[in-house]
Amino acid sequence: MALIVHKYGGTSMGSTERIRNVAKRVAKWARAGHQMVVVPSAMSGETNRLLGLASELAPSHAQSAYYRELDMLAATGEQASSALLAIALQAEGLPAISFTGWQVPVHTNSSYTKARIESIDDKRVRAELDAGRVVIITGFQGIDPNGHITTLGRGGSDTSAVAVAAALKAAEVLIYTDVDGVYTTDPRVVPAAKRLNTVSFEEMLEMASLGSKVLQIRSVEFAGKYKVPMRVLSSFTPWDIDVEEEARSGTLITFEEDEKMEKAVVSGIAFNRGEAKISVLGVPDTPGIAYSILGPVAEANIEVDVIIQNISKDGKTDFSFTVSQGDYQRAVELLREKVLPALGASEVVGNPNIAKVSIVGIGMRSHVGVASTMFRALSQESVNIQMISTSEIKTSVVIDEKYLELAVRALHTAFGLDKTEENA
Repeated sequence: MALIVHKYGGTSMGSTERIRNVAKRVAKWARAGHQMVVVPSAMSGETNRLLGLASELAPSHAQSAYYRELDMLAATGEQASSALLAIALQAEGLPAISFTGWQVPVHTNSSYTKARIESIDDKRVRAELDAGRVVIITGFQGIDPNGHITTLGRGGSDTSAVAVAAALKAAEVLIYTDVDGVYTTDPRVVPAAKRLNTVSFEEMLEMASLGSKVLQIRSVEFAGKYKVPMRVLSSFTPWDIDVEEEARSGTLITFEEDEKMEKAVVSGIAFNRGEAKISVLGVPDTPGIAYSILGPVAEANIEVDVIIQNISKDGKTDFSFTVSQGDYQRAVELLREKVLPALGASEVVGNPNIAKVSIVGIGMRSHVGVASTMFRALSQESVNIQMISTSEIKTSVVIDEKYLELAVRALHTAFGLDKTEENA
C-alpha cells in the first residue's frame, strides 16, 4: 500500500480523549496496509500558554538571544503531543515512535520564530517505517546549522507535514482540522458558504496568502513546488469511517484544472483581519525610494503585503504599504528612527485597524468585468476602498476593519457563491 502522511491540528489534539481518537484513526489506516507518518501540532492553547509565560518574564525584548530561547520554549508543545500520540498508538497495539525535528533531522535556517526548512534527512524515518512502526514527527520545528532548535512560525506544522511528505515522496498528505474542507468563505461569517470538493493549487495558494486560515501559505507553497497531493478534511468525523470513504472526503487540492473548475468565475472570498497600514508621507520622488523604505523593513524580517505609491507632486510622494498587526509597532518605530531621517520625509502615519478582502478564482483569467462587479457590490454597501491589489486570479481590497463582515457577505452574494453547489 501507500506511504501516507497525516497532520493533526491543535484542536484535534486538544485532550487525551481526542488524542486517543487520533490514535484509533491512524491505527485504522496502518491496519489497512499503509505506512504512516503523523505530524501533530501542540495541544490547543499550549503554544499560547508558553509564549504568554515568556511575555510575563520579558515584556519588552529585541535581542536575538531572546528569540532563540522562545523557540526552545515553544517547541516543547509539539514534543509533548507527539509523545502522547505515540503512547496512545502503543496502547492500541501498534508499534510507534516519536521524533523531534532535530532528531529526524529537519534542517532549517537560523531565523528564530520564523525559520524556513532547507532539507530533511529521511534515513531514520524510513528505517523505522521499514521496521513496521508508525512514525510521529513534531511539527513546527527543526534545527539550524549551529544545532539550535528553531520554529517555523504560526501554522508551521502544516509546512512540516508537507515537507515531510515531499522528502518521503508520500502518496498524499491529509491535513486534519476542525473543519471538513475548504469553503467558499468562512461559514462563521457567511452561513451560506459551501464546501468545495476540489480547489486548484493556484486558488488555494492565493486564498492561504490572503487570510484563509485552513492552510498555512508556506505549506501550500511547498506542496506546489514538490507536487505533493493534499487533502483537507475533518478529524471530528467518526474515527472508524471506512478508509476508502475517508480518502475521498474533504477538499482535494488539485494541480490540474478542468472545464468544470473553469465554470466558477470566483471560487472563494478570503479575508484577513490581522493587517495594518503604514504610510510614509512627503517622500522625495527619486529612483530607489521604494528600496530605501522597504529594504530596512525586510532586513528586520517584517513581511510587506499591499504596496501603493501615490502620484508625485512638487517632487514629493506618499508611500503606503501593509504589514501584519503583530509587526505594526515595530515597523513604525523602525521607519521613524532610521528611515525618516535618512530620507527627509515629513511623517510616518499608520492605521492598525484595517482588513483585506479578496476574491479568488481561476475563472477570472477568462472573464471580464470581475473587478467592477466587486467594486459595485462594495459601493452599494458604502464600503470605502483604501488600497487595491490584483493578480491574474485574484483582486484584493484594503478596507476599514469594521466593514469586513459586511463586505464578505456582499461579495459572496454578488458572485453567486450563496447558490454554488459543491464541485463534483
